[in-house]
Amino acid sequence: MADWTKRTRAVHAGTRRSQYGEVSEAIFLTQGFVYDSAEQAEARFLKAGEDEFIYARYGNPTVRMFEDRIAALEGAEDAFATASGMAAVNGALSAILKAGDHVVAARALFGSCLYILEEILTRFGVEVTFVDGTDLDQWRDAIRPGTKAVFFESVSNPTLEVIDIRAVAELAHAVGALVIVDNVFATPVFSDALAQGADVVVYSATKHIDGQGRALGGVILGTRDFVRKVAEPYLKHTGAAMSPFTAWVMLKGLETMELRVRAQAACAQELAKALVSDGRLARVIYPGLPDHPQHALAMAQMGAGGTVLSIDAGSQEAAFSLLNALEIITISNNLGDAKSIVTHPATTTHQRLPAEQKAALGITPGLVRLSVGLEDPADLLADIRRGLAAM
Repeated sequence: MADWTKRTRAVHAGTRRSQYGEVSEAIFLTQGFVYDSAEQAEARFLKAGEDEFIYARYGNPTVRMFEDRIAALEGAEDAFATASGMAAVNGALSAILKAGDHVVAARALFGSCLYILEEILTRFGVEVTFVDGTDLDQWRDAIRPGTKAVFFESVSNPTLEVIDIRAVAELAHAVGALVIVDNVFATPVFSDALAQGADVVVYSATKHIDGQGRALGGVILGTRDFVRKVAEPYLKHTGAAMSPFTAWVMLKGLETMELRVRAQAACAQELAKALVSDGRLARVIYPGLPDHPQHALAMAQMGAGGTVLSIDAGSQEAAFSLLNALEIITISNNLGDAKSIVTHPATTTHQRLPAEQKAALGITPGLVRLSVGLEDPADLLADIRRGLAAM
């Protein structure tokens, strides 16, 4: 498998076949496992072997297949699958932090990530410093001896700032801090975050990994020691485990993920290029465009602009008119789906933020986030122009 490309690993890695030799991975839809004797049960609780399981909250054969496959795809030693992307973010942070610890985080984050850092961790005595993720001087000033971890989205939601993983990791590692990267917008297809210096990578599997709007899921990836000795004890005792059926759905998603994501990114690039000169828009934000502030970094770090672009209609009224006139693109708050999805962040995913914080993050009243799906680019462009005409 060491010689396989990502595309091949996404189809075959981690496969475990039962005695029946099935082609499609089996769903072991069970919460518990039977022991041949009391002695065997005792031995397994003392130390479970590679393919020995105790309870679905601790592990399951179908879930383990998904963990092994995504770890092979990401180039990680191990992975722990969770019930949602936010369970992965919370687990990766909470498993390592205690009262008095210090975390430095980029301020441009998904609303729920901000809630964990601003509301939950600080409630339990963790000190959190926020910085402009694209400003290395701010990272340098904020990271100090004793900083426990840094956390950021490699591409921020929804303003698509790209953070230099290698540079931030170098600063963090100089003081012994752990680098935790939410890599959803980069996707496992374009990601090399671990090779670029990240210690821990988290994904919402709900997005590109499933890719078809079917199930919630998440995953934490890193070294075997971190995943099994640090993250797993916290996760298995607090109930964040992924269900076996969801793991099977995610395995099926992985098989087609590269084809889907590359097609979506190509379409996003085409749409951004067509829209950037449209005078009805205040701005078009897409890392694949040469005028993006971190375009060169995005190309070096991911090799593509990703599947999401953001456009600014100029006002909330104009944005709502645009959204309401769309016929193909769906109004929803997911991303990475086979169906194109549009979101108004200021009133949905980031609505709880004060107006001044939205302004500081660039989340203007007219900002619209578009997750590009698998429809024909010409149809999507015509749909967007229909919305622009309605403004």
